[in-house]
Amino acid sequence: MDPRTLKEIMSQGATRPETPRERRERELLEADLASSPVKGAPLRQRLRNFRPDADSAIRALGGPTVWMRRLRAIEDAVEQHEAQLEDAWRALAVEVEDAAAFAAQWREQARRWSFAQVNELIDRHNRNFPAEARLPMDPRTRDFVPVNGRSYERAPLGEEWILARFPADRDAAAR
Repeated sequence: MDPRTLKEIMSQGATRPETPRERRERELLEADLASSPVKGAPLRQRLRNFRPDADSAIRALGGPTVWMRRLRAIEDAVEQHEAQLEDAWRALAVEVEDAAAFAAQWREQARRWSFAQVNELIDRHNRNFPAEARLPMDPRTRDFVPVNGRSYERAPLGEEWILARFPADRDAAAR
């Protein structure tokens, strides 16, 4: 384990002396608070956008939803493919000495690699996720709202995906 990480873990909860930077930050916060118009006033109540109801409580009893299990299966399959591809990439680098022959054989292997099962899961996810997760729609774009700033859709895996992670470069594979 990295000594810095170990020290950080072991010193959690321990009181440390104040550093000059922390002192400066504290003084700036105190100055801001002194001139704040809301100092001493109660904070307004934060409104929630949901209400716990019986329907959501019953759904929660069922464990992870279908789309959650499917996303997990996609992630597991991708990890498995990555591990198999890395093994094949490194094995080919050991077998083939010539860089041009390595590149040609690796591209051919990437072209033939089958992602049929994981791509079927990805297709089902792209088709069903909005309804299963009850994604709201944006009336302006007439599309579903982004999830964490990104589209919910996942791109199918293929030759380009392989070559982006494991390039047809023998020197990189031999390291």
